[in-house]
Amino acid sequence: MFPFFSRSKMSDAPEVNPAPAKTHEPHPLDALTGGAFSAATSGERASRIRDWLATQPSPEQLQEVFKELSGRDKGAARAVRERLDEIRRAKGQEAIAAEWAEKAQALLAAPKLNIADALAWQRDAAKAGAPLSREPLSLLKVQLADRVKVIEDLQHRVQVQREAAVLLAQRIEVLSTKPWRDAQAALELLRADVGRWQEQAQELTGDASWASVEARFPPLLDASRTQLLVVWEAFQPAVAQAVAAAEDTAAPLPPVPVWADELRAARGLSTAASEAAAASAAAGKPARVAKPKVAPEVIEKAHQLVRDALATLEKETAEGHGKASAGAAAALRAVLKVHGKHIDNALEQQVHTALVAAGELEGWQRWSADQVREELVAKAEALLNRPEGQALGGRKMQETLRSLREQWKQADQGGAPNHALWKKFDEACNAAHKVVEAWLDKIRAEAAEHKAQRLALIEEVKAWAQEHAASGDWKAINRALYQFGDRWREGGHVGEKIFAELQPLWKQAIALAAAPLEAAQKESLARRHAMIEEATALGAAPSLRIDAVKALQQRWQAEAQTVPLDRKHEQKLWDAFRKPIDEAFNRKSADRERAVTELSARDRVVLDASKALEAANATGDAQQIRAAMQALEAALRGQAQAAEAVATANKDAQSQAEARSVAAPAAAEGGAEAVEGGDAAAAAPATPAAPKPAARPVVAVRGDDRPGMKKDAPAAPGRGARPGDRRDGRPGDRDGARGPRTDGRMGDRGDRGGRFGDRPAFEDRGPRLGDTAFRAQREAMEHAQLALKKLAAQAHGEALTQLLTAWEKRDAALVPGAQELGAGVTASVRSAWTQALSAAPKGDASEAMLRLEMAAEAPTPAEHIAARRMLQLQLLTRRNDPAPAQTWGQDVARVLAGPSDAASARRLQNVLKTLLRK
Repeated sequence: MFPFFSRSKMSDAPEVNPAPAKTHEPHPLDALTGGAFSAATSGERASRIRDWLATQPSPEQLQEVFKELSGRDKGAARAVRERLDEIRRAKGQEAIAAEWAEKAQALLAAPKLNIADALAWQRDAAKAGAPLSREPLSLLKVQLADRVKVIEDLQHRVQVQREAAVLLAQRIEVLSTKPWRDAQAALELLRADVGRWQEQAQELTGDASWASVEARFPPLLDASRTQLLVVWEAFQPAVAQAVAAAEDTAAPLPPVPVWADELRAARGLSTAASEAAAASAAAGKPARVAKPKVAPEVIEKAHQLVRDALATLEKETAEGHGKASAGAAAALRAVLKVHGKHIDNALEQQVHTALVAAGELEGWQRWSADQVREELVAKAEALLNRPEGQALGGRKMQETLRSLREQWKQADQGGAPNHALWKKFDEACNAAHKVVEAWLDKIRAEAAEHKAQRLALIEEVKAWAQEHAASGDWKAINRALYQFGDRWREGGHVGEKIFAELQPLWKQAIALAAAPLEAAQKESLARRHAMIEEATALGAAPSLRIDAVKALQQRWQAEAQTVPLDRKHEQKLWDAFRKPIDEAFNRKSADRERAVTELSARDRVVLDASKALEAANATGDAQQIRAAMQALEAALRGQAQAAEAVATANKDAQSQAEARSVAAPAAAEGGAEAVEGGDAAAAAPATPAAPKPAARPVVAVRGDDRPGMKKDAPAAPGRGARPGDRRDGRPGDRDGARGPRTDGRMGDRGDRGGRFGDRPAFEDRGPRLGDTAFRAQREAMEHAQLALKKLAAQAHGEALTQLLTAWEKRDAALVPGAQELGAGVTASVRSAWTQALSAAPKGDASEAMLRLEMAAEAPTPAEHIAARRMLQLQLLTRRNDPAPAQTWGQDVARVLAGPSDAASARRLQNVLKTLLRK
């Protein structure tokens, strides 16, 4: 044989000692990286690289290490490459941040800041990738926002000042319709209000951001100042002249007619009216009639009208209706012009306060409506200026334009219209609508093409119907009709009007083509109904004829393959056809099984145990269910034990029969000797007749060379054809000397285990149960298992609810026992939970909660997903730490040690539903 070692013994060459391995010199960068290049494994190398990166090396060192390490270990070099990329990105972002910071500082340093430029800076910086959330861009963004807010506040204050000026002028007008003493009493208050208004206007113009206000606001403020000063400068001398005329009768009367009449009446000049009338008549003008004394009902009516108008204005102002409040203010002013001289000072003060509030609301509504309009103009202009690859399609463009125009209508409802912005908005929408027009033209062209295709399909169906009118291949006709239907459905979109014109033509053509098939299907239905009646008659017959059923089924199959029907209709017909036949076969099977399903004594025991188990299932008691299950299993095991006893009895009977068959030859020989000796009469009754052994079945036959096996050669005397059929057992006989063979060729092979004696014996399952008993015990066991699962789930839910209640109340006594919590919770874990609940709430359990959700593979709320990802990345770096699935008991204890709230309780409940079942 060949030797099994490597060096042959035939070789005389002496063994050569192997040369010692070379000692590797340390890498020059090992000292820098902490031995990363001399590490034995890739994991150790990566760990040392991470430790070295924590020391914040310089970019030059990083580049050198990456250049050397990338050729050796790409996995360890990945961390160095990521650090280099991060430094590169940081440098790029610093350059971008410096550029946009310079632009922002230029905007802030400019004496005039345009709001649009400030908003565009933030938008363009974000598009360029500038880090707006980091310094200095975050501070500059806040400064620009504050600057824009100041400018917008100035513009709003200008509108408020304008309305205040209008209201002051209206107050002066109202005072000119009242007695001059009322005007004299309100003079100081008016002087203070006018002075305050001028101070506020001066503050606006003196503000540092006044130069950045839009160009339309300064003229508004100047016009309001000019108008107010004109009225005020005319009102002051008139009041002074009225006071002087009251003190000196020779002084001239004031230019205000009401005050002049009052002073004339005070001087006792009663002829003033007649003189005025005469002078008027002389001049050809009608004379002025002297005002009569105002009646109390007129004053009451004036107060009522003013109060109604005032209530309407206050209601519209409170609800924020811009247009309605403006109309109500105009109505109130009109009422004041007519009845303002008949109201008292308190009501007049309420009127002025309401008019001021309405003016502020109108100015704010106008300003906010203009802001909305400007945004809509920007959106309309941006429809055609979208980035490449993001252009809107025709339908989307049409819907967007319709939405923008609806928003513009709503903006017009909330404030006064702005024709300049409307013109820009309309031009932008018209320019964008060209895309919609092109899309509509394309849709019309496609609709015309689809209409032509459908008309061509209708003509094709008509021609096909004439060509295949006499065809008998109903399957091909049905397939073609389905294909025509699919082509019609996939014919493309057409308008509703065109479709309404084409649909009747299509129905007419397809009905003409399907007429022969429908006639054939009608005849086939009649034949199938006849076969159903025939099947019903066969099924109702007392004796089921199998040949007739087979012939009828073949006829049905031939009919179904010849004429196709609708699948659902054909299935219903087939069910109706097979139902009586199936019922007949079921009756036959039931009759056959009725004898088999006779209940034996053992079946009754199993049935009784199954009924007891069903009753225990209905009680919902787990102990009763388990006890009933054990009783049923004992009944089933009793079958196997009885079967084993029967098998043992059969085996003993067979052994006795074999012993008798062996002893039969010897007894026969002794009897013959007794007969020769003259004692045949005594020997004959002493020898019982041995039963004839049952002949074993022939398993295999050898050749015909054995004696007695050839049919043409008789067997040798004294020797049977088989070894077991011998009549004598002489010692000299080869077969007789061995005696009866009680085992096989290689011993008793019936009780061997396997090929080498290790195969287990077949399980003796006993006699088979009857169908009724078998089904009853199987259903009872299934119901019992389901009931136990349901009870276990209920117990699990109650234990979890008790645990959450104990956490909420910080009561360790409410913690359920270890048996109730399940096998996953050991006594030490439960002890840790109770200790956590016994102490005061402390600590932050957010990381423990995330570990629990990772262990249970449960979803995390959206606000904690970033923290979970960060924790997963940290766990990847902790090589020897146990996984969350191994430490979930300690994590639950940390969570229970913290404070309880609804969100945390819900998350803990979702986690423990899974973990307590593992």
